[in-house]
Amino acid sequence: MGVELDGGCCPETGMEGYGKDGSQLATCTHRCSVHLAIGSGAVANVLLWKNWFGSAALLIGSTALWLLFERAGYNLLLVISNVLLLLVVMLFFWAKSALFLNRPLPPVPNLDISEESVVKAADEMRVWVNRALSIAHDIAIGGKLGLFVQVFLGLWMISYIGGFFNFLTLSYIAVLLSLSLPVLYAKYQKQIDEKLIIARQIIQTQYRKIDEQILRKIPMPSNNDKKTQ
Repeated sequence: MGVELDGGCCPETGMEGYGKDGSQLATCTHRCSVHLAIGSGAVANVLLWKNWFGSAALLIGSTALWLLFERAGYNLLLVISNVLLLLVVMLFFWAKSALFLNRPLPPVPNLDISEESVVKAADEMRVWVNRALSIAHDIAIGGKLGLFVQVFLGLWMISYIGGFFNFLTLSYIAVLLSLSLPVLYAKYQKQIDEKLIIARQIIQTQYRKIDEQILRKIPMPSNNDKKTQ
């Protein structure tokens, strides 16, 4: 029943899994580009501050929203409705005045969501939902105790941290970390990789001790017992 901690995959080299001594992790991470690892697209440019305008806009916008709703005490529904009301009034009078004064109409694009965008978003959601259902199936039916322990600890940690902050503050902290950690890792990748290899070795050693001393001693039903039931 022993379960090894799953390894990762290097997006650039396609290598999966790490050796117990972390040697493959070192080889992989030194070859990997942080830009490639987080998608190598517009989102990666924002997170790595390659698109300064987008990164600054995200930081300033998220900070303004957090201060507006968390510190100033404004209600989200009230602010959204007032902003939309102001926008509709401005566009309405702009269009009316443009007809009388022979001015151009407001540059409002066609508000239409393409079928391709909906299908792509649905496919992405389907992948994540199927992954979550697969994990739940492995825990409930497969009886994978190691996976259960990992999921349990992860959910417990999220619940514990969530007890100190509300959702808006957690979202703001996530934005700040997203705009800082990738940049720091890209700048100090070699030093961080060395520390990660040591930490991974310690975690694997402790996990194997727990697996051998506790998890393996827990009786689990065999496949024949399941079929008989």
